[in-house]
Amino acid sequence: MSVAPDILAGRVALVTGGAAGLGAVIATTFAAAGARGAVVDLVEPPIGAVPSSWATVTGDVRDPRSVERAFADVAAGVGAPDVVVANAGIVPPWAGTTEIDPAEWDAVFAVNTRGVMLTLREAVRSMRRGHGGSIVVMSSVNGWKGDPHIASYVASKHAAVGIVRSVALDVGRDRIRVNAVGPGPVPTDALRSRMAARAALGGPPVEDALHLVGSATALGRVVTAEEVANAVLFLASDLASGITGQFLAVDAGVL
Repeated sequence: MSVAPDILAGRVALVTGGAAGLGAVIATTFAAAGARGAVVDLVEPPIGAVPSSWATVTGDVRDPRSVERAFADVAAGVGAPDVVVANAGIVPPWAGTTEIDPAEWDAVFAVNTRGVMLTLREAVRSMRRGHGGSIVVMSSVNGWKGDPHIASYVASKHAAVGIVRSVALDVGRDRIRVNAVGPGPVPTDALRSRMAARAALGGPPVEDALHLVGSATALGRVVTAEEVANAVLFLASDLASGITGQFLAVDAGVL
């Protein structure tokens, strides 16, 4: 699907976790819609992964000073962001309740919850100095449903939705909108790698696993990264000017 070339014209966007996967696809989608911007990540993106016109800033969403520096670097190099996508996140290995590792639990929350909070805190500080803006948080289908194998991830994504709803109430009068997107399984390299690891432990082959997951949805397939990015684009744009504090599932109809 082609993107309207001017839907984000004149806007500056910042995407955390933008070096690869969904973050890189979101940055590319935003660039096609006319936005200038930057990706913030722990690592440099591979050549061609993000728009060549976009800046790349090294930053760690777990560290408040690093997040502050990243926003300052983007503002100095590209401009203060009108759109912020809190996309950085991690998924732990599967573990049953009795096998939960407290250190791993803390590591998941450090990125998926603390990282979201720190990103939104800095985004709001910046947008309050300007003319408002739009913030989109990457949650998950696990932001509203459970999973017996990844309680830490599920809890962190539920928490992210709670942050979105609370911050939206706090900053709406500042013309700042805050929403969450909840993708179902997306066949990124990261998901395929996790499925391959499970296959090595006796699970189904990757393609069979993807087919199994997709067959349980209303559309009979998994969603694509581009479909998720288009939903983020919608929430970031003025087409969603009356929408805030919401959770938008992009999951092909997980029932």
